[in-house]
Amino acid sequence: MILIGQYDSPFVRRVGIALTLYGIPFEHRPWSVFGDQERVRAVNPVTKVPVLVIAGEDVIIESHMMLDYLDSLVPEEARMFPAREPERHRQLKVAALGTGLAEKAVSLFYEKRLHKEISEVWAERCEMQIRATLAALESQRAASALPFWSGERIGHADIAVATALRFTRDAHPALIDWAAYPALLAFSNRLEAMDEFIAISQAFVAPA
Repeated sequence: MILIGQYDSPFVRRVGIALTLYGIPFEHRPWSVFGDQERVRAVNPVTKVPVLVIAGEDVIIESHMMLDYLDSLVPEEARMFPAREPERHRQLKVAALGTGLAEKAVSLFYEKRLHKEISEVWAERCEMQIRATLAALESQRAASALPFWSGERIGHADIAVATALRFTRDAHPALIDWAAYPALLAFSNRLEAMDEFIAISQAFVAPA
C-alpha cells in the first residue's frame, strides 16, 4: 500500500496511525496538494489527500473509507471501529466530531492564510463551531474513567479526535485557551506520547 499526503494533515495522519497500529506495511509519499498538485491529481482528480493506493491503480480517496477498508483486513475483534451496534454508531459519532473539528480548523486556517480579504462572518462561524465541538468532546472525556472513547484500547474515534486536536493546536496556536479543556489536553498529550503517534507526525508546514 501507498499512503499519499503529509502528516501535518489530520486526515492523512489518522490513516497512517491506523496502518501502523494494525501492523500493515505501507509506503509513504509526502506529497502536498500545493507543491505536488499535478502528482496528486494524477491519482485523485479531486486533488485532495489522503490517497491510499491499495493495489496497482486501485485507490481510495477519503480517510473514513480508507479506515473502513483497513478494518476489513483484520479480524472483527481487532477492528478499531466496532462491528456491532450500539457501540458502532457511538464510536462513529465521536469520530465525526473529531473529523468535523479538523475540517473547521483547516477551513479557518485557509480563510486566514489564503484570502487577501478575510470574511469575518465565516471566520467567526468556524471559531464558534470549533469551540462548540471542543466543549462537547471535553464534556464526554471528563465524564469517562476509561482511557479511550473506545474503552480499554484505542480506536479510530480516539485517533480522529487526537489528530484533530494536534492540528488545531499547531495551526491556531493562539486561538484556544487549552486550560479550559483539561480532559482533552491530557488526552491529547497522552496519545501524542505513544510511539505510533510519534512515528506518524511532522511539524506543521503552512502552504506557501
